[in-house]
Amino acid sequence: MSTILRKIPFKTVGKIALFVFSLFVFTFALILLKEGARELGPFVRNFLDVNNAANALGFGWLFAYSVMSGSPVAAITLTLLDVGTLNATQAFAMISGSRLGASFIVLFIGFMYTLRGRERKASMSSGLLSLVVTQTVYIPVLFLGTWLLNRGWMDQVQLAQGAELSSFFDLIFDPIMTLILAWLPRWAVFALGFGVLMGSFALLDRALPEMHLEEGAFQGMPRILYRPIVTFLLGALVTTVTMSVSLSLSILVPLSVRGYIRRENIIPYIMGANITTFVDTLMAAVLLGNPNAFTVVLVNMMSVAVVSMIIIGLIYLPYERGILRFVNYLLNHNLALALYMFGIVGIPILLMLF
Repeated sequence: MSTILRKIPFKTVGKIALFVFSLFVFTFALILLKEGARELGPFVRNFLDVNNAANALGFGWLFAYSVMSGSPVAAITLTLLDVGTLNATQAFAMISGSRLGASFIVLFIGFMYTLRGRERKASMSSGLLSLVVTQTVYIPVLFLGTWLLNRGWMDQVQLAQGAELSSFFDLIFDPIMTLILAWLPRWAVFALGFGVLMGSFALLDRALPEMHLEEGAFQGMPRILYRPIVTFLLGALVTTVTMSVSLSLSILVPLSVRGYIRRENIIPYIMGANITTFVDTLMAAVLLGNPNAFTVVLVNMMSVAVVSMIIIGLIYLPYERGILRFVNYLLNHNLALALYMFGIVGIPILLMLF
């Protein structure tokens, strides 16, 4: 055993240690958010006017835009569900909104590549595809997921280890929380939890292995990614490993710009990534030990999987042609692109006013 450990590079050991530490920080952030959220109910319901599923959808959507990621928004949603501020349907809608807004980071990165002198179509197409594919998938997902939640078929599916994990972390963090709650008001505890949560994701990003785009490593990629199911599984795998759909989708920008992956290969990759992006949210639900939270995340994950597999299995070719035609139209017409950008900001604002 000691011989094996000596063969592991010191840098790898450091990344593993950083990964484990980031999970502890993530758990601590959830506990802070959960405690701080207990007094945020009136603020969310009355000041932000989040009183129904439409409001929750718009709020999650805009929140994800503001933090350039969906995972922190999804984690906060679960804590609001846990303390009773949101019901299951509203939490499902808010998490769905967070996924609609999470892909915006890919378009932002593409825009930055354009400013650096890269060709506009190659730079921005990945971001637009990420947004449009996610939006078209989530339209039926919202209806399917709400129907499944109302039926209650998934309520009995739970992980038995949730209570044990919560008890273990309670032993570690309870003394710290007692000290924090004695000195800070709960709104400040929530703000602290949000900061710690963002820090945990930054630590997780640093713990991930570095990805280099050498020619030799990617020269055969177009042939490998020709089949939609292969790209679908790759997107699911990369997002599972990185636990961040923002990171796994952002990789598409440099790959597309350098010609390693064609735009039609990106579509199933995005679908796969949108399923396994719930891994960290599912873990958060288990750590909270709340059966409703676990059910909401599981239903969201299953709904995305069902809709994506139906598209790939039954209507993929016409779906692909329609998506590519729409994205090409946006890239070739500045007015259409401006209206689209106005729409993806205006719609969540209207949902907040619904």
